[in-house]
Amino acid sequence: MGEAIGFIGLGNMGFPMMARLVAAGHPIVAFDLREDLLAKAAALGARQADSVRAIAEQTETVLASLPTPQASEAVVAELVTGSGVRRFVDLSTVGGQAAQRNHTVLAAHGIAALDSPVSGGVHGAQAGTLALMVSGPHAEFESLAPVFDVLGRAIFVSERPGAAQTMKLINNLMAATTLAATAEVMVMGVKAGLDAQVMIDVLNAGSGGTHASRDKFPRAVLPRTFDYGFATGLMAKDVRLYLDEARTLGLPVELAQTIERIWEHALREEGPESDFTSVIKPMEKAAGVIVQGQYP
Repeated sequence: MGEAIGFIGLGNMGFPMMARLVAAGHPIVAFDLREDLLAKAAALGARQADSVRAIAEQTETVLASLPTPQASEAVVAELVTGSGVRRFVDLSTVGGQAAQRNHTVLAAHGIAALDSPVSGGVHGAQAGTLALMVSGPHAEFESLAPVFDVLGRAIFVSERPGAAQTMKLINNLMAATTLAATAEVMVMGVKAGLDAQVMIDVLNAGSGGTHASRDKFPRAVLPRTFDYGFATGLMAKDVRLYLDEARTLGLPVELAQTIERIWEHALREEGPESDFTSVIKPMEKAAGVIVQGQYP
């Protein structure tokens, strides 16, 4: 199905996105620093590349799913040394400032940049139900519809570089806030003697329901699996990026600062690789309770 597409970064989110593209018939050339992930990609039918530059030599469209702004900028710096690439789609959450720097570097080499951070977690990546926020040239956005359609629902935000990244940081601060708030009230209720499953039923039937109470708690907290698929370290990073951008705009950040303290504490207590639903664990420890139950 058409020309080969490059895919860089085969982590928790990148691998299932790459796998969906392969399954849909898109020829994929993949690269990751981890050889075991490259071997798994090859087993699915992707071609392996030994560097970012090799991908940039072999493909016109390159997608990347990377953990940090620094990783994204390093990939862009190597990408522009290749002669084939014409457009770069960054599926990572890197913040508006890093996206703008990447846009400037890529534009100097005639490469179109599209910011396309995603929301929906590992389950959304596997199911092809991600929300993709996209900014960049609208014509390029339209030309990539067959790719975006495999991954989920793409929403065009703006042609302004970095706009989709700003939208993603807004989304993730809301997610970080509702998860932390739901964790805190669930701990309070259990400490007061309420049943955790009944609490979730009541929240979801009333005005206190959140994505955390409807999905994250039933799936990963009440059964104590803590395997929703997004790392505590990444959520803490996204909250920091939000604060950086909000402060640059001269905005008040009292609430965001409080949320940052909660996530930085969870990061110290549970570690960067812990699942972000583990944010409840330090709260449970302080209260001396466990929030659990096999929710239907």
